[in-house]
Amino acid sequence: MERSLRIGVLALQGAYREHASALRKLGAAVVEVRLPEELDGLDGLVIPGGESTTIMRLAELYGLDHALRSYTGAVFGTCAGMIVLDREHLDVADLVVDRNAFGRQVRSFEADVDLVGDEIPLHGVFIRAPRIRGLGEGVEVLGELDGEPVLVRDGRLLLASFHPELTDDLRVHELFMTMVEEVSRVGSL
Repeated sequence: MERSLRIGVLALQGAYREHASALRKLGAAVVEVRLPEELDGLDGLVIPGGESTTIMRLAELYGLDHALRSYTGAVFGTCAGMIVLDREHLDVADLVVDRNAFGRQVRSFEADVDLVGDEIPLHGVFIRAPRIRGLGEGVEVLGELDGEPVLVRDGRLLLASFHPELTDDLRVHELFMTMVEEVSRVGSL
């Protein structure tokens, strides 16, 4: 019998409960991560949306900033999680984003995201969503909104401007789980 993938969800602030619920529906064993040692033994990690400044301050306070930079498993960052991972913050992802670029809280919206290779659009929830300002050469665009990238892959990293955890559509979380399995296989060779 195969073991469940152990997926950590950074639980400092933000929509971590919703990510945990989506991952559990897909059969993952979810671990709430608040301290560096809780990253040990994880197959993958989600950094949820929330408030990026608060997440960064708490990560620094608990020593998670260094631990997150050193973590080698697959990582999924949504909204604030994408900001935290960009070149101007933890410098893990090869991209730069602008905070709140799609609009402040009162300008939050929902829209269909066009997924590469999928005829069925994904319903995206954009809350104070960041806009990708610059992508590294190796970053692959997986989803667009009005021709702009809003879902990208940078090697072992999956990054979204929107909140897939706030819908019942599990395709993005399924993709992440596939990435976790790929990264785990490569790491075990």
